[in-house]
Amino acid sequence: MADKRIKATIQPTTVRWRDDIEISVSPCMVVIYGAQLGRRIPLGDEILTLGRSQNCDIVAEVDDISREHCRIVPHDGGYLLRDLGSTNGTWLDDRRIAGRRDAPLQSGARVRIGSLILKYLDGQDVEGLYHEEIYRLTIVDGLTGLHNRRYFEEFLDREIARSERHERPMSLVMFDLDGFKGINDRYGHPGGDELLQQLGETLRQTVRRESCLARMSGDEFAVVLPETTLEQARLFAERLRGAVETTRFRVAEAPLLEDLTISIGLADLTRERSDRSALIEAADFNLYRAKQAGKNCIDG
Repeated sequence: MADKRIKATIQPTTVRWRDDIEISVSPCMVVIYGAQLGRRIPLGDEILTLGRSQNCDIVAEVDDISREHCRIVPHDGGYLLRDLGSTNGTWLDDRRIAGRRDAPLQSGARVRIGSLILKYLDGQDVEGLYHEEIYRLTIVDGLTGLHNRRYFEEFLDREIARSERHERPMSLVMFDLDGFKGINDRYGHPGGDELLQQLGETLRQTVRRESCLARMSGDEFAVVLPETTLEQARLFAERLRGAVETTRFRVAEAPLLEDLTISIGLADLTRERSDRSALIEAADFNLYRAKQAGKNCIDG
């Protein structure tokens, strides 16, 4: 994999991203997933081409992006997004831009090109929006929109302390996708990311709002269940397993729907497992046992 860097050419100066974050009050794109996470690319009055080629205005040296992938075109006080016949496509809010048609950018729109996701912020209070987005990146996974590991660990620590103080039950659910490596091999990482996004939506519809649903890393996820016994956690885990098993997932333009399954490990808070590390270790071990038992099942 080539070294992943982003640079931006903004009239009349060329800006190469290094260690500092560029400050600007102009509309911008913010990288919310992939290389150079959190970097801001100011937009001006010039047409900007994004791709792997060093001749592009915005260079993203990522293997799954075409040499000239897409273009951002100023138009009528705003911007249009135009795909340039890229191999993996240009996606605007999870919809592929067809051919070389122009699609208008609305503030907050998500643009996906290969394994990068960028968010468009218009010029209205862009500083406040930018800092809000940077804060979101510290607690939210940019790909799935679920909480990230950092937020999960802080939430789990708080719930352990609360459960012990009030002598209330609490359980932890950890799970991952069965055979996800094969999916990445078949469709490439953009296809795998697409399925993870769809999985995130399925999970979000299944998990209660008072619980903490997080993407830990790759295809591994966790749910903290406050006020939940181990037996209640098993019932929840079965609903979760069934929801994934009965959902048909699709990679855009692939001829077949994908059937995904998950393996799940459970653990509850006890005197022997009274801290974060011990609880995660127990649930992770039971996840391993579920995998060994044949996958698409629950252990714990």
